[in-house]
Amino acid sequence: MTNLLSRAAWARVIPFVLFMALLALRGQLTPSSPDAPPGAFDGRWVYGLAVVVVTASLIVLRRQYSELLAGSRLRWQHALLSIVVGLVVFKLWISLTEPWMVLGEPAAGFRPVNAEGELMWGLIVLRWVGAALMVPVMEELFWRGFLMRWVDNPDFEQVDPASVSVKAIALSTLVFMLAHTLWLGAIVAGLAYALLYRYTRSLWAAVLAHAVTNGVLGVWVVAYGNWAFW
Repeated sequence: MTNLLSRAAWARVIPFVLFMALLALRGQLTPSSPDAPPGAFDGRWVYGLAVVVVTASLIVLRRQYSELLAGSRLRWQHALLSIVVGLVVFKLWISLTEPWMVLGEPAAGFRPVNAEGELMWGLIVLRWVGAALMVPVMEELFWRGFLMRWVDNPDFEQVDPASVSVKAIALSTLVFMLAHTLWLGAIVAGLAYALLYRYTRSLWAAVLAHAVTNGVLGVWVVAYGNWAFW
């Protein structure tokens, strides 16, 4: 019996699964309360563990990522387009927040503030680095590089992103939406990154746009204390 997923597919699935598993673990661990005993573990630091573990897995598996290897460089025109797309998605993400646009509650909130109300910059830096640098690479490899093309052909590496079907874009975006509480914002983001990849034929374009969205979002969250978006 043949394997459902190829080695190349597993290389894109494993980092994503590791991240989701550690995110679920963090959701089960509450931050240390003011009356917690000295040395009590603060569950928010699990995110730092996720950044290290997932980044390490991406480095170990890096030779499998044909979409990101030499020869897949991003043209400056496409880089500029990616930045614009990332900024537009950021603006829509923080705007599409009406109650009917929200699906459930976040699995684990991230409020990097101590008992005295002071910002915990170590946590903030880890969260921003993870969201703006690690997550865009890990998620774009999984959602667009793998899943979207796999819908069209299990031998997904043979699928030219420019030929990806509407069905593949729609189905991968639907699953992407289910992984987020802001479902309408997720649809907008998923479609934007997918169409960008399809148009430029470079996964780096989607990675850059995603990084811009998450990076600017992180700065905005800290500047205005809108922790619900983290």
